[in-house]
Amino acid sequence: MSPRACSAAVDKKPEHTAEASIAQSAHLLAPVFDIQRFSVHDGPGIRTLVFFKGCPLRCAWCSNPESQGGGPQLMLYPEKCIGCHMCIGVCESGAAFVASDIVRYDRSLCSACGLCVEACPADARKMAGRLMHVDQVMVEIEKDWLFYKNSGGGATFGGGEATLYPAFVDALAAGCKSKGVHTAVETCGFGEWGVLERATRHIDLVLYDIKHMDSEVHRSFCGQGNESILANLLRLTRLQRSEVIVRFPVLPGLNDDDVHIHQLAHFVGTLGDGVKRVELLAYHRFGLKKYERLQREYELKDMGVPDDEHMAAIKEVIESHGVLVKLR
Repeated sequence: MSPRACSAAVDKKPEHTAEASIAQSAHLLAPVFDIQRFSVHDGPGIRTLVFFKGCPLRCAWCSNPESQGGGPQLMLYPEKCIGCHMCIGVCESGAAFVASDIVRYDRSLCSACGLCVEACPADARKMAGRLMHVDQVMVEIEKDWLFYKNSGGGATFGGGEATLYPAFVDALAAGCKSKGVHTAVETCGFGEWGVLERATRHIDLVLYDIKHMDSEVHRSFCGQGNESILANLLRLTRLQRSEVIVRFPVLPGLNDDDVHIHQLAHFVGTLGDGVKRVELLAYHRFGLKKYERLQREYELKDMGVPDDEHMAAIKEVIESHGVLVKLR
């Protein structure tokens, strides 16, 4: 199922009230691959993160590769396999088989039905992604209401790319708003303005990624150019409807040279009070194991991790343009 098919299309003349968004949400479905509790890095206070599946970009450093495709995917944990062959007995497509006395898996044959996951007694197979209704996600968010109340936290919608499901996120944010729960969305900003505008109309905080100012470099490492990303950020800040924080992943040798940092800082500086601050995110390899579980190659395994001194130097350059910066 494609990401766009999982959520209603943007209305030509949408009603902008929270009540209307909630009332129209009963039929909506979206693929969710994780709900993470007690996060303190994705908005103020203690937060619940809802990770949506599907993304228009293919960033080479993505730490959640299971989020990129819109449909369910099988993740393998061969170190847990006990060789019971239960997965082979239920696999109708022939994707699971034995070779040299070892259970093997041909992903090209897999229908992602999940039968092998249910049959496996050792949790050696897990399915990433399931379709959920707005009400189901709201139930999970409300479980942590006391933590939000005591810490000033709330719910953050990420992924993948949450704004691929504008009607769903709009209804979810409206539901949170009606209960006094702070909302944030993490977005790459790519795509049509009308989609992003709808997905953020009941959002309190937008965490907006800028990965590179040069469109061709952006395309080579993310699969798409950055024209709509920069244009959408400009429009979003002009609305002055949501608080906006720009996030910049520092990737050694890719986007951390002085010329590019000055370009980034200048652009953000032109947005004025529309951007609260820039958050610098140091590159890491935390998602490396996930690529193995998806039988995918990780392209940047040889990239170094920026040290504290380098991060501090980048912070200083951006601040020289009058932009507030926070190291993450």
